Amino acid sequence: MVKIADIELPDFPLLLAPMEDVSDPPFRALCKENGADVVYTEFISSEGLIRDAAKSTMKLDIYEKERPVGIQIFGANLDSMLEATEIVEKSNPDIIDINFGCPVKKVVSKGAGAGILKDICLMEKLTGEIVKRTKLPVTVKTRLGWDHDSIKIVEVAERLQDVGIKAISIHGRTRAQMYKGHADWKPIAAVKNNPRMHIPVFGNGDVNTPEKAMEMRDSYGLDGAMIGRACIGYPWFFNEVKHFFETGEHLPGPTIEERVEVARRHLEMSIAWKGEKLGVFETRRHYTNYFKGIRDFKPYRMKMVTSDHSVDVFAAFDEVLEKFAGYEFV
Repeated sequence: MVKIADIELPDFPLLLAPMEDVSDPPFRALCKENGADVVYTEFISSEGLIRDAAKSTMKLDIYEKERPVGIQIFGANLDSMLEATEIVEKSNPDIIDINFGCPVKKVVSKGAGAGILKDICLMEKLTGEIVKRTKLPVTVKTRLGWDHDSIKIVEVAERLQDVGIKAISIHGRTRAQMYKGHADWKPIAAVKNNPRMHIPVFGNGDVNTPEKAMEMRDSYGLDGAMIGRACIGYPWFFNEVKHFFETGEHLPGPTIEERVEVARRHLEMSIAWKGEKLGVFETRRHYTNYFKGIRDFKPYRMKMVTSDHSVDVFAAFDEVLEKFAGYEFV
């Protein structure tokens, strides 16, 4: 068993990574149904929260069926982060997660996200003050370092543990790498194997097959895997990993009927949560993976990703069911 503070999780839990415009309540619900053990919200700007910006406060919506659920915040100003922590606490999540890993320029340029990796002392101070401010368990998601020459993740993890975090998730790339190249899990294993560490250490980056998840568990000895891009448009990934762990065999992929049903539900839930326009627009990124591997599918995918009205997308789903009924995936 793995524990984040008093939250009991199964052996080698699978976590849904916080992803902007992806890890919203509809998608989190689908991932939870399909085996995710912990889910995290999209990352939320501390400055946006204290200004009561609509986009930021909307991301605080969490639901009982998602638990355990973590709300992730980012920022570099101590006062703003503390105020945001108090706001987040009122939403009653199970975990508060701090984003020290986002590599996007508009975040990094303000010293937030992965930008704070250039100031480890500030990272430590900010984290420690947040831990003091809340009764909820605080976790951190970060990267190996700012660049290859500044990787100090073993020291960073120790210092964050010492100020009170209850788990750490580490993406196996530096900020300089963005999402290029391959994730390096060896430094994450070094964190886990540090005899001073006693909190869960979760790996992130390039876990895109059940075999990779097993390698992270068995060869690198990590406590769990945080899944990001592999599950976009494919919430079944979590159960496929668990089935492989239990049996050593691959779970048959979803049928065309199952894919259409989940894509339809996803769109329906998105519209119910964020309205027709945003619901249609922000669900588009999932369709490529929902229907990946189908020959001659491009015309249908184009309808899904260019239609501005849900009625047209639902009609495209119906066409797919009729055209590809009984389709056998290789």
